Amino acid sequence: MTDDIDSGGRPSIELDQQQVQEVETLAAVLTQDQLADYFGFSSRTFRNMMKRDERVFSAYKKGRAKAIGLVSQSLLASATRGNTTAAIFYLKTQAGWREQESEAQDLPPVVINLTTDAADQAAG
Repeated sequence: MTDDIDSGGRPSIELDQQQVQEVETLAAVLTQDQLADYFGFSSRTFRNMMKRDERVFSAYKKGRAKAIGLVSQSLLASATRGNTTAAIFYLKTQAGWREQESEAQDLPPVVINLTTDAADQAAG
């Protein structure tokens, strides 16, 4: 990290190329807040850094996209090999499938008649 002094404010934190590559690699498994913790600065600093440094922003987006792509390929492979749960999840999230709610049915009331003999046996 290098520090450049802006116009009188706090020094601006910059990531070197190796650290930008780390952002891409870690973006697959860490949130922005966790990445900030990893590098030792605040979440706000990391978000500001992504706004001003296209390399960091692009590395973060690319790392996330790669991970989503890998998991999606794995999910699709599982679904096409017959994993019903994977197939249902894929179709719900990617094809807009949804389960239909069954319509409420009017059921006749249930009536239980106890005869006196049954009532006497239950009491005794």
